[in-house]
Amino acid sequence: MRTFVYTFPLPGILRESVSYDVAEDTYTILINSNLSREQQLEAYDHAMRHIADRDFEKDNVQEVEMAAHRKEKR
Repeated sequence: MRTFVYTFPLPGILRESVSYDVAEDTYTILINSNLSREQQLEAYDHAMRHIADRDFEKDNVQEVEMAAHRKEKR
């Protein structure tokens, strides 16, 4: 599995976006370039947790995000 990371100005309050290419088995992470360096690192960590937890194989997005945010607060 390969992961590509780019900074890019994302709209609104969006901190990061992750997409998975099943055919290539690759992930692409877009980090909002308008964030501070610290916020960008936090967004990267958040995205990597989704990848590590195999969240792209799950169906319920709300449950995935709730679980991810609970882990961040620990």
